[in-house]
Amino acid sequence: MQTARGFIQQLERRAQLVTHEGAEELDPSSGSRGFLKAKTANRWGPSDHLSTAEKDTNGEVLWVWSYPSTTASLRDLLLRKCCLTDENKLLHPFVFGQYRRTWFYITTVEVPDSSILKKVTHFSIVLTAKDFNPEKYAAFTRILCRIYLKYGSPVKMMESYIAVLTKGICQSEENGSFFSKDFDSRKAYLAGSIKDIVSQFGMETVILHTALMLKKRIVVYHPKIEAVQEFTRTLPALVWHRQDWTILHSYMHLHAEELEGLQMCTGYIAGFVELEVSNRPDLYDVFVNLADSEITIAPLAKETMTMGKLHKEIGQLIVQSAEDPEKSESQVIQDIALKTKEIFTNLAPFSEVSGDGGKIILSVEALKQKRFPPATENFLYHLAAAEQMLKI
Repeated sequence: MQTARGFIQQLERRAQLVTHEGAEELDPSSGSRGFLKAKTANRWGPSDHLSTAEKDTNGEVLWVWSYPSTTASLRDLLLRKCCLTDENKLLHPFVFGQYRRTWFYITTVEVPDSSILKKVTHFSIVLTAKDFNPEKYAAFTRILCRIYLKYGSPVKMMESYIAVLTKGICQSEENGSFFSKDFDSRKAYLAGSIKDIVSQFGMETVILHTALMLKKRIVVYHPKIEAVQEFTRTLPALVWHRQDWTILHSYMHLHAEELEGLQMCTGYIAGFVELEVSNRPDLYDVFVNLADSEITIAPLAKETMTMGKLHKEIGQLIVQSAEDPEKSESQVIQDIALKTKEIFTNLAPFSEVSGDGGKIILSVEALKQKRFPPATENFLYHLAAAEQMLKI
C-alpha cells in the first residue's frame, strides 16, 4: 500500500535520478504506467519490421519489399511518412514517429550513379519497433542503406537486421558496425533541449508545462519536419515524474485513420507540417506555431488552463534554470522535476489512501477548505484528475 507520503518520496527519487552527467543513473523501472521499456536485443516483438520503398527514374514510388509482411493501411501510412511521395521533392534524411504504440524510423537517401540500383533515384529504409530511440535507429538504418546501395538486394540487409534483433550487433568493415548496447534508450529521453524551448518561448513555456501536467492535447506546427520533431521529442521531459514518451506523436498528417488513432489518446503531443491543423480546434487544447513562436490556448481549455501565482512561480523557476549557463540540460530537468515534487507535496495533506486497494485519492472538500487562490485550487484539482487521484 502506498501512502501519500510514499508517493511524494517516489517523485523525489525520480527527480534526483537525473544526474548532471546525463542519463546513466536513470532507472526506467521506476517509471509510471505506460513508460516505454527498451526491448532486449534478442527478443523479436510483433512490432519489429523492415521495409524498403523506392522511387524510380519515372518518378513512381513502389513498396518493393518488406519483412514480415505488413497491412495495407500501415504500408500506406509509412509511404506518407517517407518523403519519396512529396511533390515538393524535399529530401528528409531521417524521420520518426508513432502510430498506435508502434514507432517508425525512416532513412531516405539519393542513389548515386555508381550504385548497382540503376533505375532507382531514391529509396527509403523503414524500420518499426516498440521502443523510442531515434539515435539508435538512425544509426542502424544508415548502415542498412549502405548495404542496399552496394548489393541492391534485401538479402544482405536481412542478415544484418536479424543479427541485431537476435544478438544486438552487426559488424562490417565496409558498411560500419552497430552495437545496440551503445544506444541506451534512457538517453533518448534527454536528447532534446529544454533550454532551446525556453529561449524561444520564455515564460510561456509554463503553458506547455501546465498542459502536460494536466494531460492536455498539444499540437505543434512548423513547415519543416526536422524542427517539429526536435521540439516535440523534448516536451515529455517537462513532466519527468511520469517518464512517458508514449504521448509523443512527432510526425502526423491530417489523414482520417491517423487522426482516429490520435483521438483515442487521453493527452498527447502531436507534430504537423500542415498549417491547416490550426483550423482544427477539435484536435488540440494548446496549439504551438513554432514558425511564428506563438502558443495559443483553445477556448474550451481556458478554464482548466487558468494561470495564477503558482504558475508564475513555476514559469520563473523554469526560465531561471534554463537560462543558467552553468546548468546542463539534465540539471534543468531535475530542477523542474523537484518543483513538480513540491506541487504534489501541496496535494499530500488533502489526500488519503482509499480502502479499496490502497489508491491515493484527493479529498476535494479538504482542498476547498484550504482556500487556495482560485487558479491554484483549479490547477490542483485538475492535476489530481489527470493523476487519477479523484474519487469517481
